[in-house]
Amino acid sequence: MRVFRDPIRLIPVLFLLAILVGAGLLSLPIASADGEPTALMTALFTSTSAVAVTGLIVVDTATYWSFFGQVVILLLFQIGGFGIMTAATLFGLMAGRGFGLRDRMATQVERNRLEGGDARSVLKLVLKITIAVEATVAAILTARLYFFYDHALGDAVWHGIFHSISAFNNAGFSSYSDSVMGFQSDPVMLIPIMLAVILTALGFPVMQDLRRHRLTWSDWSLHTKITMSGTAGLLVIGFVSILAMEWSNGDTLGPMDLGAKVLNAGFHSVMPRTAGFNSLDVGAFRDETLMMNYFLMFIGGGSAGTAGGIKITTFLVVLAIVMSEVARRRDAGLFGRRFGPAVERQALTVVVLAGSLIFGATVILSIVSPLPFEDLLFEAISAFSTVGLSTGVTGDLPPSGQLVIIALMFVGRVGTITVATALALGAQPRPYRYPQEDPIVG
Repeated sequence: MRVFRDPIRLIPVLFLLAILVGAGLLSLPIASADGEPTALMTALFTSTSAVAVTGLIVVDTATYWSFFGQVVILLLFQIGGFGIMTAATLFGLMAGRGFGLRDRMATQVERNRLEGGDARSVLKLVLKITIAVEATVAAILTARLYFFYDHALGDAVWHGIFHSISAFNNAGFSSYSDSVMGFQSDPVMLIPIMLAVILTALGFPVMQDLRRHRLTWSDWSLHTKITMSGTAGLLVIGFVSILAMEWSNGDTLGPMDLGAKVLNAGFHSVMPRTAGFNSLDVGAFRDETLMMNYFLMFIGGGSAGTAGGIKITTFLVVLAIVMSEVARRRDAGLFGRRFGPAVERQALTVVVLAGSLIFGATVILSIVSPLPFEDLLFEAISAFSTVGLSTGVTGDLPPSGQLVIIALMFVGRVGTITVATALALGAQPRPYRYPQEDPIVG
């Protein structure tokens, strides 16, 4: 079959296969706490959310699913976070097939700057970082839960492992009913989760670059410079905005002391851009805070990592294009480098497709659900950007609305460019070009 010869088309197929297998396992009676079979829509929604490392839920993970069900969810978001593309590339190396043109093209679609010759070293780096970070964070959380929260050792180990893997993969799933709200004054619990999320949200090409060149700015690639500076800027913007907007909100930061306010504002400046854990009640946020979350969720994290959104590089490339046009400069670029036309077109395509999908999905959700518009918009952006934060309305959506969210999570994880390329893979380039004529713009 042609689909198995085309790596780009294989990406969404493998994601879909993982989702269907997960839904089948979660439908089994052994997966639910009451021993009854789970409705197909609930199983499909949960499986999609896990594989897409989103974290949106229609049933409480802690109480609805049995230990078997929670293990299945954990394995699904570990697979999704590691990346079907990464696994396919690894299997190809193990089989000794090497890398052809299509392999390099597919890898670049999923990982942006990654070159075919770097694949082996990057795969090793992925495995090493995955094991090291997940083990370290799990050990810290386990020790904290056991010694300071009086958890039984087995419970502490399970909760520590679950949250560590969920954080590393930016999944946002929690084995507690209130996510991590029970630890909102505990930096030992929240900071390791934040650091794991930030690290993997940078993307593996950035990690590779940092491993090679450490903190030598002049040796970094343009991709690394854009991602690192963009990440720092968005973290500061998110932190200051949330701290200021929620400072006196009696349902969020208002009752906390200064240290707890700073900790939770910092935590929530990280989570909307990729992960979906919440230490505050998102449904109690003020409207202006929700709007800031729209912005942070839509941008997301770095390319080729576990983060979602349109990606930092995409946003800053488009911003640079706008600034260069306003300043009447011939080329658009950053940090002393100009962008090629292909990168500019890809960035603009991603933004337009993402905005169109979110707009269309929100309109459909508004038609099928009587829920407030701002909650539906928040849900749509969170689903497409695979963030997982919610104002608490996910479970109230009708089945048709849940299908819309499922589609958004799938497309958001696979990637708009990957989907578009997969659909157009068989198209042949035209052997001609039309005459040029420029319309009036603006």
